[in-house]
Amino acid sequence: MIYKYEDRLKIRGGSRLNGEITVQTSKNACLPILSASIISNGVVRIDSCPDILDVQNMIEILTELGVSVRKSDNDYILDSRSLNLNHLDFNLCKTMRSSIFLLGAILTRCDSVMLTTPGGCNIGERPIDIHLKAFKKLGVTIRQMGEYIFLNAKNAHAGKVKLKLPSVGATENIVQFASTLKGKTTIYNAAREPEVVDLCNFLSKMGAKIIGAGTKKITIYGVDRLHGTEYTPIQDRIVAGTILCAVAITGGNVRLKYSNSIQIRKLIEILSRMGCQIDVKSDIIELTSDGNLHSIAKVETGYYPDFPTDLQSIMLTLCALVHGETEIVERVFESRFLIVPELVKMGANIEVLSNRRVKVVGVDSLSGACLQAKELRGGASLVLAGLRAKGETIIDNVHFIDRGYEQIESMFTSLGADIERI
Repeated sequence: MIYKYEDRLKIRGGSRLNGEITVQTSKNACLPILSASIISNGVVRIDSCPDILDVQNMIEILTELGVSVRKSDNDYILDSRSLNLNHLDFNLCKTMRSSIFLLGAILTRCDSVMLTTPGGCNIGERPIDIHLKAFKKLGVTIRQMGEYIFLNAKNAHAGKVKLKLPSVGATENIVQFASTLKGKTTIYNAAREPEVVDLCNFLSKMGAKIIGAGTKKITIYGVDRLHGTEYTPIQDRIVAGTILCAVAITGGNVRLKYSNSIQIRKLIEILSRMGCQIDVKSDIIELTSDGNLHSIAKVETGYYPDFPTDLQSIMLTLCALVHGETEIVERVFESRFLIVPELVKMGANIEVLSNRRVKVVGVDSLSGACLQAKELRGGASLVLAGLRAKGETIIDNVHFIDRGYEQIESMFTSLGADIERI
């Protein structure tokens, strides 16, 4: 699908959601895996990539680098053996945060690289100093001039890297870089997110030697080269959580085809405590809600396996429509309450206590309004608010939502929602 910046969503609220739906492949797994494909000395096939804006932009960046890309349905066949690092579209790098993953991958193929500081959603400070300090620990020299970053890995060596925070991006960058770096590299305080594990599984399938993925300590034994492979990334736990919360908000019964329920167990626990009936069997999560839920005292985000920051906005919208009061605490990003003014327009009762803490008092209903999506997850949260609101809701800046959700209007229409792209 070709996404347009002027696209809007029109939602007529009040429909209950019912049916069965399969969760798309994970955006946050696909992007670093696509990046890591350039380390291979052969052809790589990545199956079932979601048709989203971030994937389209990553493919454009890889094409600019000289990667041969063929597309078959939602499968990508990539050949990086003729990589050309002399030209890179810096404007594309600015469009998404995930371009930072290219640092580790590119440095396995050449001694030096120049990139711009990456873009992405405006959800707070997201400094890349954690990435750069980690590279320095492995002998990479770095110069930064304004928005340009120059890295030289001529004297790079294996070693020990201790991250000050369990950064997903920094962990994935170092895992990629160290995969062909001679010797033993160990990452301490590594990120444990499922997407990190998936990247490590992909690299291992290409011949990398990685131990400890999914724990706080990951060890990589560098190999001479990686070979081609075929791989299907995991499903998207944030999209799964979005659908479950949408059903909780609107009421209804939905069977979710999703094989990794353990990855969203914190959300499932919270929804159960709020009054949803949830049945988990192998690769099916069935949720039933009458839309008449009650609050829990506090929701607090954190690094995996804690409650994910990417579902915080979704949970905020849900809490705005349950009986009682909830405190939401954001521990990862400091500017993730951008949707609050938009929800207040609809009649939500939310008090911002600080840039990391809000108090939400549930109301019986919201009213449709003209809203502005300001970032990816917040934009999806406004869609959920519109699904429950009385009347018509218009959401502008849908391109933010398109970065991570594959035709979100079709996803919800298939479950009975009255939503269309205009």
